[in-house]
Parts: sequence; structure tokens; C-alpha cells
Amino acid sequence: MKLSDFINTHIEQIIKQWESIARTLGAPANQISTIALRDHIKQILKDVASDIVSTQSPHQQTEKLKGTPESNVEDGSAACTHGVLRQLSGFSLAQLTAEYRALRAIVLRLWLPQIQQVSEETTYDMVRFNEAIDQALTESVTTFSDQETRTRDTFLAILGHDLRSPLATMAMAGDSLIRQGEATDGVRRIGARVVRSAATMNAMVNDLLEYARTQLGGKMPIVMRQVDVKEVCQTALDDASAAHPECEFVLEASGELEDQFDSDRLLQVFSNLMNNAAQYCAEGHPVTIVALGEPDAITVKVKNLGPVIPSSSLQVIFTPLTQLSVEGQVHTRPSTSLGLGLFIARQITEAHGGTISVVSDEVSGTVFTVRLPRVKASQ
Repeated sequence: MKLSDFINTHIEQIIKQWESIARTLGAPANQISTIALRDHIKQILKDVASDIVSTQSPHQQTEKLKGTPESNVEDGSAACTHGVLRQLSGFSLAQLTAEYRALRAIVLRLWLPQIQQVSEETTYDMVRFNEAIDQALTESVTTFSDQETRTRDTFLAILGHDLRSPLATMAMAGDSLIRQGEATDGVRRIGARVVRSAATMNAMVNDLLEYARTQLGGKMPIVMRQVDVKEVCQTALDDASAAHPECEFVLEASGELEDQFDSDRLLQVFSNLMNNAAQYCAEGHPVTIVALGEPDAITVKVKNLGPVIPSSSLQVIFTPLTQLSVEGQVHTRPSTSLGLGLFIARQITEAHGGTISVVSDEVSGTVFTVRLPRVKASQ
């Protein structure tokens, strides 16, 4: 009997044996109802049987070898929907793949004893069957992972949003301690520390929200208006100085620094770069910000002398959730980075049509360069 015919005529027997094995995978597989556990297994088997006998072009065969999904959730693929539902039901990726491993083994163990002699046709059916199972597994894993990513990013967005209120309260409490006339110097110092901590945490929350927005498919909102980049740099410098009082910041500005930009977004860029520089700056050396107005663009460089960033880190430094690795790091200041600041800085810079780059060596130190084209020059 051809394998495709066997699957269609023995589908209930296959599913029953598969369910008994699936129940051994642990929670939630051993806790949900039979209907929920089986969900799309029957349709997946029917799709596999259909795939075995379908005509397959060389290109389709190559795509299967690459593991390229043929369908997505919108197409109504049973395997795609199965992956999404398994993630929503609390299954792990290991449990999902174990389901397919069991399904493959059960079908072959039930079918092969009925084959009296292995022929070329039998071998071909087995090859096509394994390709079809692997294809279904690929589609389920892809949609499972996509759904898991969306769930995580939604959680991050909600978390970042809900943290803003307690942070605002914390900042106001610290400011109140500083302003109290009868407060002792010790109380004022505590208030200043609270304010600095709140500012640092607020920057991290902002990065978290921006990251979640970009990962959930949202566009980086940009509101263009006439902006003095020098003033934006000065504000970022003041904020960074408050968060890192042990570090000296120096601003050097020259040329025409006004044009159409989103000042709030640029403040995020420069604040992230300055905070990053302060964390890795060598003691006794200032962080230098150089703003230069050129005919067609405005360039801002943030420089710090400190441990050299290895080339391997430079290649991934703007990747989200990447912690910066430096050579010979000797300072003990704790890192407050989520690994998102440089990613957000790049997103904002590119939304302005600009570029951001970094070089690092023992002589010049680490230099981040933001180049923002003027509006007229970019039109």
C-alpha cells in the first residue's frame, strides 16, 4: 500500500497512538483536553499524505532542503496554525518538535510491517514523507517562534509603560528631598541620588519602549521642526552629567547647527551615546562631544578614552540586547545598559535619513559619529 493511502485510511489509528505518546511530554500536554491536544494533527497528516503524491519541481525540492516555509498563518496552513496554538497553550519548542518526532516514528512503524518488499517506489514514498514532515515542522517552528517573539515584545511594551508612573513618583520624591529647606546635607545627597537613579531608569524604560515598538512593527514617529543641535547636545550633556557626576563632559560646537529635526528623538540619541561613553570612559579623561555644522549635514561625534572595543564587538554593537565587550576594562562602575541604547540610536538616526558609525583604537579612543543630512540637502 502506498504510504499516502496508508495515512488516509489509518489516520485515526495513527492519531490515537500519537496522542498516547504526546501525553507523556509533560505539562501542558498531559493536562489539556483531547480536542485541544489533537487540534490540527489530523489536517497535518492529510496535508503530508497529499504532499507525498503531489508533483514537485526541482525548485520546490531545493526550497524544502533549505527549510523554507511554504505557508504562513494567513494562508491557513494547519502546520502554521498548530505552531501558534502550541505557543499560546504554553508548550515549549522542545515539546513541539517532539510531537513531530513521534508522528514520524508512528507512521513509519505502522506502515513498514505491511511492506513485503522494499522497492524503488517504497523508498521514494519514504523520502517524500520525510520531506513533508520536515516541511510541516519548519512551518510550525517558524510560527511558534514568531508568536513567542510577539508575546515577549508585547510584555516588554506593557512593562515599560507601567513602570513610568512609579518612576515619576520616585523622581518627584527625590526632588522634594533636595528642595526641603530644613533638610540636612545628608538628606539632600540622598535626594540627588534618587533623582539620578530615576533618570537612569527612565532612560532604560524609554529604550525598552522604543525597542518594543520597532519589534511589534510600529514605525519610529518623527516630528520635524526647526532645532538647534547645539542646544540638544547641551541638554543631553546636562542629563548625562546628572546621571554620571563622576564623569566630566565637554561640548565643542562650531558651524551652523540649526535645521529640521526631531529634537526629542535626537536627545535620545545623544543621551544614549553620552551615557554609554561615561560607563566605559577611563578615569580622569572627559567625554567630548563635538558638533560640526557643514553645508549638507550636521555631524556630532561622541568621544571617550578608555578600553578599546574589539572588532568582533564593533560588528554587532548596534544589535539589540547586545552587551558591550571591551578589552582591558578596569573600572568598576556598574553597567546600566539593557543592550538597547545603541540600537535605538541607530533607529532614530536612520529615521532622519542619517548614519551612525563607530571606531575604536588606543590613540583616538572610541568615537561614535552621527551624521544628519540637512533637510534641503536630502530633498
